[in-house]
Amino acid sequence: MHKIYFRFYEELNDFLPKDKRKKRFEHHYIDRASVKDVIESFGVPHTEVDLILVNGKSAGFNYIINDGDEISVYPVFESLDISEVQHLRPKPLRRPKFICDVHLGKLARYLRMMGFDILYKNSFNDEEIVRTSLKERRAILTRDRGILKRRDIAHGYFIRSIDAEKQTKEVVRRFDLQSSIKEFTRCLECNHKLIKISKAKIEGELPLKVTDSQKEFFKCPGCAKLYWKGTHYQKMLLLVQKTKSMKY
Repeated sequence: MHKIYFRFYEELNDFLPKDKRKKRFEHHYIDRASVKDVIESFGVPHTEVDLILVNGKSAGFNYIINDGDEISVYPVFESLDISEVQHLRPKPLRRPKFICDVHLGKLARYLRMMGFDILYKNSFNDEEIVRTSLKERRAILTRDRGILKRRDIAHGYFIRSIDAEKQTKEVVRRFDLQSSIKEFTRCLECNHKLIKISKAKIEGELPLKVTDSQKEFFKCPGCAKLYWKGTHYQKMLLLVQKTKSMKY
């Protein structure tokens, strides 16, 4: 039986058993395999990995392991330039678009509130998510690590938190999106960009107290939903401000 040595860094340890986290560990094998297959056998999706060093040198996912290899595995660097070594995925997403799985409906709304292009339906199945991700070049946000292990997926992220506000900050931090936040510019329901509309054109559609108290209105060209700075605005604005000002 042969053996190799692994060390996973930073948030990649989230996927590992406790006895393998944040330390060098020994792995035994019988048949040689690609380093990608071995990494994913530990539960780490390849979409979370951006750099592999084998015996101190950069290697790709298709590298075939050898007896005695020392392998270091690093997470995706969205905000750090590692162009001098072998990036394992396409370049970081500078005009990010996402698709959320069925468990992340509230996250989808919060990210839309921040102005990000988010596809979400509570009826999406895995095949639809993967197909749409590839066709429209959208990063997958999911609580199902299995979907991220598919070989054809390049951009994706496993959401750690179960709280929607924490998930939102997690995504913004992970994809380095603070400077891209454009709050209240998308429809929370269907993702279209909102257009400003005069009160005169929609006055008959508004509750009387809204007509009296509000001056600025926006309309979704997709679902025709109307938006104004109502009772929930301050709460939503607070989340936006906290996200914009959070420290990395």
